Amino acid sequence: MINIGLTGWGDHDSLYRDLRSSKMKLQTYSNHFPVVEIDSSFYAIQPERNYKKWIEETPDHFRFVVKAYQGMTGHMRGDIPFTNVDEMFETFKQSIEILEKSGKLTTVLFQYPPWFDCQTKHVDMLLYTKEKMKGIPSAIEFRNETWFMPEYMQQTLSYLKHAKWMHTICDEPQTETGSIPIVLEATHSDVTLIRLHGRNVHGWLRGNRENWRAVRCLYRYSEEQLKDWAAHIENLQKHSKEIVVLFNNNSGGDAADNAKQLMRLLHLSYEAHSTLQMKLF
Repeated sequence: MINIGLTGWGDHDSLYRDLRSSKMKLQTYSNHFPVVEIDSSFYAIQPERNYKKWIEETPDHFRFVVKAYQGMTGHMRGDIPFTNVDEMFETFKQSIEILEKSGKLTTVLFQYPPWFDCQTKHVDMLLYTKEKMKGIPSAIEFRNETWFMPEYMQQTLSYLKHAKWMHTICDEPQTETGSIPIVLEATHSDVTLIRLHGRNVHGWLRGNRENWRAVRCLYRYSEEQLKDWAAHIENLQKHSKEIVVLFNNNSGGDAADNAKQLMRLLHLSYEAHSTLQMKLF
């Protein structure tokens, strides 16, 4: 099974061409793609009512990848707005419980920051996190190259397999810091996650630019690049039951078009039976 979608559903103008669909973006989105990444959960733990609304707005086959709250991945260097770390994890888990029970949760994505390198204290953090998330499908994405340096790569992949982390394979700009290479390895028999961030080397690192977030994923994949990914995906299917591909190259609005282009290359089509359609009759 191959499911292709985007990171978030709000900023893809090519999908929302009339006033009606702009007011019902998630329903419209679910007519085009079978999976989406929820990014708002990274910035704040979402209330249960939001997940309930998103469940009701999408068809039965639709699935979500939920990005882990930033305090759980070390992005918050100051104090967390909870009594302790245990409380933070429990609050997050309670928030997604309704999504998990609905059968619409594919995985929780733990994207670690560029400074989260391969050292003992960070390995201990991964062990703690996996224990707290026991029973909840979880994927991991590194942004520090040390995890995949030659002397550590096999140990990293062996740990992910043993601990049943879903490996997130990334396509991103190759810079001296803050990026990882494409590592075409599945570590979980159920799901492998692929996130395509684009290859804008000059925009990837923040530096002193105020508009960094607006340009870092400014990139459009070529037909040849997507053909390469189609071949990679077909090979990864031998090792995971489901491959979830999420396009994040949307600084210039390219994600939706590239996602549909990859669907065509893989001869994929998704039946659109969304709640939006049902409300029209």
